[in-house]
Amino acid sequence: RSGKLTPSQVAKNIIAVLEDCDKSTPPLRAIVQWDQEEIMLMAEASTTRYRNKCTLSCLDGIPVCLKEEFKVVPYHHRVGTVYLGTQPETEDATVAKKLREAGAIIIGVSNMHELGTGTTGCNPNRYHKIPRNPYNPNHFTGGSSSGSAAAVAAGLCPVAIGTDGGGSVRIPASFCGVVGLKGTFGRISCHGCLPLSYSTVSVGPICTSVADAAIVYSILAEPDLLYPYGLKQPKATLSDMCAPDLKGLKLGVDWTFFKACDAEVLSACEKALKHLQSLGASVVEVSLPEMEETRVAHVICILSEMRDFLQPDFNKHFHEMNLETRASLALASQFTALDYIKANRQRTRTMRFLQEIFSTVNCIVTPAIPCTAPRIYESDLLTGSSDMSFTVRSMRFMQLGNFTGIPGLVVPIGYSTAGLPISLQVMAKWWDEAVLLRIGLKLEQFRDQTKKPSIYYDILA
Repeated sequence: RSGKLTPSQVAKNIIAVLEDCDKSTPPLRAIVQWDQEEIMLMAEASTTRYRNKCTLSCLDGIPVCLKEEFKVVPYHHRVGTVYLGTQPETEDATVAKKLREAGAIIIGVSNMHELGTGTTGCNPNRYHKIPRNPYNPNHFTGGSSSGSAAAVAAGLCPVAIGTDGGGSVRIPASFCGVVGLKGTFGRISCHGCLPLSYSTVSVGPICTSVADAAIVYSILAEPDLLYPYGLKQPKATLSDMCAPDLKGLKLGVDWTFFKACDAEVLSACEKALKHLQSLGASVVEVSLPEMEETRVAHVICILSEMRDFLQPDFNKHFHEMNLETRASLALASQFTALDYIKANRQRTRTMRFLQEIFSTVNCIVTPAIPCTAPRIYESDLLTGSSDMSFTVRSMRFMQLGNFTGIPGLVVPIGYSTAGLPISLQVMAKWWDEAVLLRIGLKLEQFRDQTKKPSIYYDILA
């Protein structure tokens, strides 16, 4: 607004950075498709709007990227594979369209775990390669919205859009030390996104700050006639988000569940919880029943739905898939219709338990992930990585939100002794993202410092 910097200048910086970050050793691999002309066209149009004082929204001129799971003109809709998206897209996903209408500059599409089937972000195929964690390039970013989190953490853009069916926004945001919001199921349109799992996936922003997440949420969260699941939603608000304290808020904690994490993670999360109490929130002990049943039922639902949707791919493109994807889809084919029906009965039970819990507390608080980002091994670069015990562990605190559709926010709260980010998660009742953002703003004040990642680009310089 001051005119000290124009979107065109920033765009030129970003183009220089995009050229540089994939020549570095190892390459960052956050953005996997970008087009210099496209970026400059959007930036120049925004620069003109600023000059004429007729900007379109708070996001006008702001660089953003979208996970390759979304259709974005003119890029290939590959969804992390080598066989999909053989032609450039001619139509935008709803979220891409809304970002364009808001004046945002789409700098490209970001890397992802192949077909969203894992939580490391490990994708060794020729189009993608393995995105690196900006805090330590020898560690994974988390997945499946891996490139989105890496791009934000490395400073390429302050906003990225991901999808979350089993933690795919919140896991990489946590591992890369940035903010991740999974909206309520149906809150943000999934139209134009590959429908891998129709009952567990929500869309959400990955951002440098809670305020940025709130801005993006307020622009994207509304019904879309092309996406029936969100048509009956109440109006999205940011009510009380900037309240001076947290007085009157009750935070639910199931201590047995909460404590099932590494000692360093637990210590940081307990201190962050005390910080929220110091601002007037009260901690109420709650019991989350049948969490093991919920965990298994979520896996049955997400894998069965993916296997159903990807049946033609599995038959036709089996040998073009990563080894890990083949194994996951082969495992998924062992579930029966009976398993799927029982899993959905469990969903009804779990949602009822949550209704009761949310009648007594405003939120449920957990660590985001029980551990910090895992190491990348040489073999991962060639053949990929398949570690079921890690996948299960990384999703521990995530699955409740995906299975029942409640919203969740992860906010970085500190670092391990090895310098890797640690985050806290807050979940609220359906459609109550506003309370998450209110708590998130206060959580940000807990961290006394933000360590600069070892890979970081200043696109304003």
